[in-house]
This record gives sequence, C-alpha cells and structure tokens, in this order.
Amino acid sequence: MQHDAPVPDDGSGAGDHEGSDTVSAADGAALLDELRAAIAKYVVLPSDEALNAVTLWVAATHIQPALQHAPRLAVVGPTKGCGKSRVLDVLHETVHKPIMTVNMSTAVLFRVIGKVPRTILVDEADTIFGPKAGENEELRGLLNAGHQRNRPAWRISGPEHKPTPYPTFAMAALAAIGDLPDTITDRAVVLRMQKRKPGEKVTPFRSRYAVPELNTLRDKLAAWLTPLHATAARLVPTMPVEDRAADTWEPLVIVADMASGHWPASARAACLAMTRNEIVQDEQTSLKTRLLRDIRRVFAERDNPEALRTHDLVQELTVDAEAPWAEYGTKGLNAYHLANLLRDFNISPANYRFEEGRQAKAYMRNRFLDAWARYCPDPAQPATSPMQKGAPVTPAKGLPPATPTGTLPVSPPGGAGGPKRAR
Repeated sequence: MQHDAPVPDDGSGAGDHEGSDTVSAADGAALLDELRAAIAKYVVLPSDEALNAVTLWVAATHIQPALQHAPRLAVVGPTKGCGKSRVLDVLHETVHKPIMTVNMSTAVLFRVIGKVPRTILVDEADTIFGPKAGENEELRGLLNAGHQRNRPAWRISGPEHKPTPYPTFAMAALAAIGDLPDTITDRAVVLRMQKRKPGEKVTPFRSRYAVPELNTLRDKLAAWLTPLHATAARLVPTMPVEDRAADTWEPLVIVADMASGHWPASARAACLAMTRNEIVQDEQTSLKTRLLRDIRRVFAERDNPEALRTHDLVQELTVDAEAPWAEYGTKGLNAYHLANLLRDFNISPANYRFEEGRQAKAYMRNRFLDAWARYCPDPAQPATSPMQKGAPVTPAKGLPPATPTGTLPVSPPGGAGGPKRAR
C-alpha cells in the first residue's frame, strides 16, 4: 500500500481506515512474525516473552468485538527514559482505532469509546493514579470496569434527564513511571521496562519512515482478523493459568491459535513467564509493606525516638522469629538490603548525632510517616498524619533533626535475593 506522505495525527484516530490488502488465515503466523520484528526495531522490551505478548496484544485489538475481556497493557518503568512513550508511539500506528491521551475527561472518554470498541492509549498514567490524583476517581473506575464486557457506566443525560448507559469496554495501554494500582495490573499484561544497555540499539522512530511501515502492518492485521471475528468469538482456548489471569491472556492466546505455527506455544510460554513474574512482584510488594509495619513496631517499642541507628534497626528486625528478616537473602537482612527495600518509598539513612555525641548512620522516624500513612495506615491513628497537616516535628531534647547526608548504599554485584522459599 502506497503512502505518499504521512498525515499528521492529532491522536484522535480519525485517520484510521480498514486495510484493502487481503491476508489469508494461513499467513497469520508470518504476519505476526513481521509485526514482532517491527516492534523490536523501535523498542527494547524486557524479554522475548514480553515482545511476543505485545505483538499478540496489538493483534487482539483488531478482534475486540469478539472478546469478553479487554486486557490492559501496563507499560511501567522506574524512571524516565525507559522507552515507555516509544512503546505507545508504536502501538498508536498498529492497534485498532487508537485514542491517544495524557489528559482526557471521563465524559469525553465515555462518548468516544462507543459500542464498537476503540483502543485507549494513556501516557503519563501516573498523573491519573498518583497520590494527588483524587479528582480522577471516575476515570480510574472507567478503566477498571472496561476490562469486562457489559459493565456500562450510567449517567443522567439529555434535556429529559434520562438515565443512559455508556459503554466502557475497550482495550487500553497505560504508560507510567512507577507501578500502577493493583486494580489495573491485575487486569493487565505488564511490561516492566528498563533503560537500554550501552550495546542495545534501536532504530530512531521518525514519523516520515516509521508511520507508513507500521500503518501497512496495521492494515494487514485488520484484513486478516476482521473476517475472523465470528471464529474468535467461538474459540475457547486451553489456558495455562486460571481466574483473572486467564481472562486477561485469553484474547492473546486466541490470536495465537488462529495464527498457528509457533505462536500457540509462544503465547502460552509468555503467559506463564509473565504471570509468574507478577506473582514475584506482588510478593516483593507485600514484603515491603510488611517491612514498613515491622519498622513502625520497632519505633513504637522504643517509645518512638526521633531516630534509630541502622545497626539497631536491622538487629531488632532480625530477632523477630515470626518475621522473614532473619532468612532474607543468604545471611539475613543487612543494611544494604534495608536501604534497597526502602528506596521505593524515598526513605534512606542519614548521618545523625545521638545524645552521647556519637554520630552514626540512622533512620529518622519522620521519614516514614508518609509511607506508613499510604501503605499501612494504623487503624488506631487519625487518617491524616501530623506531617500531612504541615505540623513540625518536635525535636528530641533540644536536638534539631539531622539533615540527611551521604549516599544511599548500593547492593553488591549480583544483588540480594528475597526471602528464602520454603521447600
């Protein structure tokens, strides 16, 4: 298909069109291979399984009317520059009728989804789900509800104030710095992006060249899959996982089974590997929440001092026989492990001068208040902490709080593992 010149796109997807090229069902595997190579040309994904998953997710957007579930694609990374937005650029040119947004009102989104699902692409999703995004509660609800068919949002509409159902069902990809809420990741294929290594190269994404190439693939996908909607609706594939994970991955496996070749096996292998990875991530998240609770207990047992020496805090944590810290890593929790586990909460040790005049690395209690309030609130305490109200922290015995100094300890090469698993 010829493209004389790329047409600027405002993100509405209005310029999308069904392809006129015809692709036989027998060519499905080769077309997915071609799409996989094109995606890998512009982005470095965390694994081969992740690359297969994105390929199948893109193809599944073209059979949305046949699906019972609309899997999310969560594209997350710890920092800027991990390729999250570039993934969305590639998706925008290959998925079915994309809606690209960084700031769309819920009312607009209700109306643009429509009865024939489009594909929602949300960049900077951390601004929607972050701690300061309370005004986006309706949008979060829409994105959660839209994972399953027949979950409309009801609104009063028109001059007659008539109750009206608005469809929410649509596949969505969300890119964010940091993690997304469990309500999203539980319904998502999760890509945990990392910055490229020095030797990892990609082709620069230039609209003049990339858009025509990717749009041609999009048109071929539509030509192959549109006639197969009825077939896709009837398929009940054998899944290697259960429950919500099966709901999320089923559309990708349906596409793989229709393509045949190596794709049915590749899809199921990706499903197993990536869902297991998320189980590990969930365990780590639960472990960090447990750590916050245990540290709060240690401070409380010592009458909530302003600071605790790192050595003393580690010792108190590891002597608890019911806690996992004595068996953390290879020889139990140490100062490096503690710093690494707390890094995501923006908590780090600092130099502190204690009453006897000795200076040591320590953790200040006021650095934990925000994390305690967010991740493990104490039912006995008011919902709003003194720090949130802006109240100053009272210095202990005339000593001002120490200014954090030094650098965060870094794990030795090879990294420390999580708690030992029971065998």
